[in-house]
Amino acid sequence: MRIFFSLFFFITVVFGADATIEVVKKVDSLPTIGVEDSSVSYDDVFKTRFFKALVSDLNVLSLFNVDRHNYITHYDESRVVVENKDKDYVLRYKLYEGDNQALTVDMKIIKNSNVVMNKSYKIQNSKLSVFVSHAIAYDVNKFMGAEPVDWMKKKILLARLVSPQQSEIVISDYTLAFSQKIVSGGLNVFPKWANKEQTAFYYTSLSGKKPSLKKVDIKTAKVENILSSDGMIVCSDVSLDSKKLLVTMAPEGQPDIYMYDVDTKKTTRLTTYSGIDVNGQFMKDNKIAFVSNRLGYPNIFSKVIGEKGVEQLVYYGKSNSSCSAHNEYIVYKSRESNDNFSDNTFNLHLISTETDFIRRLTATGMNEFPRFSQDGDAILFIKNYMEQSSIGIIRLKFNKNYLFPLSYGKIQSIDW
Repeated sequence: MRIFFSLFFFITVVFGADATIEVVKKVDSLPTIGVEDSSVSYDDVFKTRFFKALVSDLNVLSLFNVDRHNYITHYDESRVVVENKDKDYVLRYKLYEGDNQALTVDMKIIKNSNVVMNKSYKIQNSKLSVFVSHAIAYDVNKFMGAEPVDWMKKKILLARLVSPQQSEIVISDYTLAFSQKIVSGGLNVFPKWANKEQTAFYYTSLSGKKPSLKKVDIKTAKVENILSSDGMIVCSDVSLDSKKLLVTMAPEGQPDIYMYDVDTKKTTRLTTYSGIDVNGQFMKDNKIAFVSNRLGYPNIFSKVIGEKGVEQLVYYGKSNSSCSAHNEYIVYKSRESNDNFSDNTFNLHLISTETDFIRRLTATGMNEFPRFSQDGDAILFIKNYMEQSSIGIIRLKFNKNYLFPLSYGKIQSIDW
């Protein structure tokens, strides 16, 4: 196993309040926005890559009809290019090298020939330019008065299978435009952020005599052994205060869910079923959601921590697994077909534990490993379709999905 720390450091994120999940159907058409490039530094490949990242971010905001054409003009030009004269908004930016060769970006928004917003951004390493694009989109979203998209600036953890018994743990942005390998050598899977500041993470190592749960401190590169167990061990969720972990272990042959206290280093067994209980997720009201085969097939259940009783949460589908929880909402993977001779379809569904509400979120391919954003505004997931592995983003309020393909390998698991 090798740990790499050479390029990536931290990007500050401010967390917003929880948002109610609902579908917003827009009757009016979206405003239009054009993008104008006034860059004076960097080569054409770099400039084109930044332009595409920014257009992609503006699309994911779901607030505009975005013109994908790359228009070139001077930054101080008083008029927008002729193709943008009828647009509701024009975003003009300039890339250039600032002090100490830092990547600097000046940006302004023009509406009706008036500059209505402007801001400058600076980052020391140009390889992180995609995070400047995300920051610009975040500020545009704020300027438009939309609900925060803090998740856009967060880092993604993913395990990427690259060959038999070999995987890499990678830190990326949500579009996969930037990625940095952190752990390699052997089979290392199921990475999970250890805190909301994203300064450390847990992962499962399958390269030793027993599966083990390890913790990596990104600042110091220190690797700490947390737990080990025969059969399996996976950290499936971390409490908001980072003090408790939900861990699936199978020390007696069948997997159950345990809670690990970070301070005391003690584990408490939460489920005692003789079959399979996995993938525990913290919910509100001292509850957890989890996947169990108590009905003879995988399904989603919940229980109050410390109590014996369990409650069935999902009544649709016959093979429901891979869930994520946010307050009263659960997103889960469900098999939609049963074909022995071809790939089956696995879709994501969203339910509320307080109503009969259920909503299908995907339509084709194998969609799995859903993860809510911190504020519940979006869902991150893995999509495998036509031999292509991608990260997907679901904007719940806008009922829109976006896909970002992986350049090589296959994504095993993700977290953000």
